Amino acid sequence: MVMGSLPEQVDIAVIGGGVGGYVAAIRAAELGKSVALVEKNKLGGHCLNYACIPSKTLIKISDIFYEAQHSQKFGITADVKLDAKKMLEWRMSVSKKLEDGVAFLCKSNQIDVFKGTATFLNSNSLQLTDGVTLEFKKAIIATGSEPAPLIGFEFGGSIIDYKEALMLDHVPKSIVVIGAGYVAVEIGTLYAKLGSAVSIIARSDVLSHFDRDAVNLVKKRMQALGVKIYTGTTPFSHDGSSLTLSDGTKIDAEYIVVAIGLTPYTTGLELGNTKVKTDDKGFIQVDGSLMTDDESIYAVGDVIGEPMLAHKAMRQGVVAAEAASGMNSSYDNLVVPAVIFSDPEIAIAGTVEESASIKVTKFPLTALGRSIALDTTDGFAKIAYDSFNVVKGVEIVSDEANSMIAEAALMIEMGATLEDVADTIHPHPTYSEAVQEAAEAALGRPLHFFYGKKK
Repeated sequence: MVMGSLPEQVDIAVIGGGVGGYVAAIRAAELGKSVALVEKNKLGGHCLNYACIPSKTLIKISDIFYEAQHSQKFGITADVKLDAKKMLEWRMSVSKKLEDGVAFLCKSNQIDVFKGTATFLNSNSLQLTDGVTLEFKKAIIATGSEPAPLIGFEFGGSIIDYKEALMLDHVPKSIVVIGAGYVAVEIGTLYAKLGSAVSIIARSDVLSHFDRDAVNLVKKRMQALGVKIYTGTTPFSHDGSSLTLSDGTKIDAEYIVVAIGLTPYTTGLELGNTKVKTDDKGFIQVDGSLMTDDESIYAVGDVIGEPMLAHKAMRQGVVAAEAASGMNSSYDNLVVPAVIFSDPEIAIAGTVEESASIKVTKFPLTALGRSIALDTTDGFAKIAYDSFNVVKGVEIVSDEANSMIAEAALMIEMGATLEDVADTIHPHPTYSEAVQEAAEAALGRPLHFFYGKKK
């Protein structure tokens, strides 16, 4: 599908219509550039159609379904049934609405959208699927990533990736997730709440790169939901209905979800026809303005490496579009906040690791009115700060952590101090008060939690 005319020459060509790509295209168009956007599948890419939005949509539905069945303590008793096909229809309709929204924005900004793939002929031209040769002054690669395969557990049949796991029209009786990152935790928790028997296979442990205080709470909750976590082992074989581990354990598995990570997607680009360079893992190398080793070509998002998060790609899309348009823009953000939509949610900005120069204070949700009222006291807020009381990191483990972490990112970007946070009025009763309380405690003047000697 092409919107508008079919130009053979443009100022900026964007390859990939995911969140990094379409944002780059829109920003470049706002700056008065003629823009072509090439997307082989759906506008919005993985985030809108297969990953971020679908997973969070289904997670919310699973929360509603589970809470409706387990709210007797609040005086609520209900006989609730799930229509999985209706659930899938809603999930698909959400993605379609967002995809249509991106198409509208492209049309409104006079961006020409080409359906298909693009191959570099040289540093200033692309060969498109429909036979068009597109010449450009600058190009932005935003082709994203794809699920990493696992030898012996290739995708097909009952072995699926996270995209397929979010498109099932029924609730599996049993599901095994190979991998223990945030995707595994989110999918495992989601299906456990819907009624599946869920197993997670972790070579070391669940969320091994995250703060153990936070992870232990999430693991406790997952196990309470019936999720079986197998650590220190690896998958060995499968027969279509079960999976056998390296230690001989056999697990029922209607579906096996391979979620061991992501790899950069550069298939078909023919980067060898340009000066673009990649590292030993296939990620495109860029400088501070997101320009590759080829001065005509920029790259953003998952294809340039960690953190492989949609909001990082969006920010980079803006920076790359501005830099490619001649502005003095650079990707110099201090933090990229991260959120795991587990139960409870984990959100972090910066680092909360103690060191010789960094101190960390924690405020527990057991002392927070909002948490006590809703029986969500498994959680906390941590705040890390230096010798000048400048905030360096915040971790929130709580319901609604996803909404609160932006405040933390802003603190760090602006160089806020503990006093700034503590003296800012936070609405009551809310979860956000936990961050304020953590700052108060760090200053030695806690109000709702006894934290040693006061100053």
